[in-house]
Amino acid sequence: MIISGDFNICHQSIDIHNPERNKNTSGFLPEERSWLSKFLNSGFVDSFRYINKNPHNYSWWTYRANARSRNLGWRIDYNMISKKLLPKLKNASILSDVKHSDHCPVLLEIEK
Repeated sequence: MIISGDFNICHQSIDIHNPERNKNTSGFLPEERSWLSKFLNSGFVDSFRYINKNPHNYSWWTYRANARSRNLGWRIDYNMISKKLLPKLKNASILSDVKHSDHCPVLLEIEK
């Protein structure tokens, strides 16, 4: 199973540009992050984070204060895959150069 979309939650501190400043902000609240952890523990994998452990990879930026050009974003768009699909995972990436809105596409490649 693959579940893709805008979850509106940054799961980990690495998924948001300023975790300390945003610790009381909706989208990064402890109860939201806990819910996402429970979801993942129910048999899913965050495909992007499985492949890429590096910080400063975001899928959403506010339109204010040139946030996108300064890469002050949040990673809130996910491709969650069931653990059974993990052996077929080829690639998961964020296409941050694609600019159609305040979000960018997130890519998932699965072997046939």
